[in-house]
Amino acid sequence: MTPTVPRFEELVAPSHWRTVDFISDLHLQASDPATLAAWQQLLHTTPADALFILGDLFEVWVGDDALQEPGSFEAHCCAVLQASARRQPVFFMHGNRDFLAGEAFLRHCGITGLADPTVLTLGEERIVLSHGDLLCVDDVDYQRFRQQVRNPVWQQQVLAQPLAARRAQARSIRSESEARKQSGEAYADVDGPTAIAWLQAAGARTLLHGHTHRPAEHTWADGLTRVVLSDWDCTATPPRAQVLRWQAGAGFARINTLADPAP
Repeated sequence: MTPTVPRFEELVAPSHWRTVDFISDLHLQASDPATLAAWQQLLHTTPADALFILGDLFEVWVGDDALQEPGSFEAHCCAVLQASARRQPVFFMHGNRDFLAGEAFLRHCGITGLADPTVLTLGEERIVLSHGDLLCVDDVDYQRFRQQVRNPVWQQQVLAQPLAARRAQARSIRSESEARKQSGEAYADVDGPTAIAWLQAAGARTLLHGHTHRPAEHTWADGLTRVVLSDWDCTATPPRAQVLRWQAGAGFARINTLADPAP
């Protein structure tokens, strides 16, 4: 079967960008203050000229109206994003957990939304950015679910429910997610031929994505490369809080934002 190739949005980086950070799958939630603190520390200290968040910044986003609740977890996170966006541009791509983040969220935080996928031109290099879930084509049930939850009509129906009801649903989703994690259930992986087709159609040599929680670099014989971002979990052993950093003239490097754990 011929792989499906989506329409690519284009973003050209300004010439003064010399350092760019990419992160994904932080799954921020109030019950994990350590990961929240690591993320805040990165945003406060990064030397990057721009930051790209490639989906699943939040474990669950229940709707932009959560920002109106004084002292809410969502409001706190958006204040952190606001502060970061005053120092450097911040770009946000929806994941499979925070697909309900809307225009009000973007405006409130002062950040820019990204289509999935987007082709980023950094200097002479073209890079395809994606959350990654669209590339897991073998997971037919998930792709059917994804199509449903990205439907504006479905989203409007969900957002019409009281905020308290959506928060209760979010707690149920978190419990199910934790159960899957404890059982060792893994995400479906990216389909190689589909990833190659995307790169060829985009005229790019590098694909960056998250979603699968399998950080690695996959290189094909023709020089095309798929780079998988790490998820974040500061409660794990060892803790994970990794940023993929691009620097002009040096390329990509994985940076551990935490101090090395004691032996």
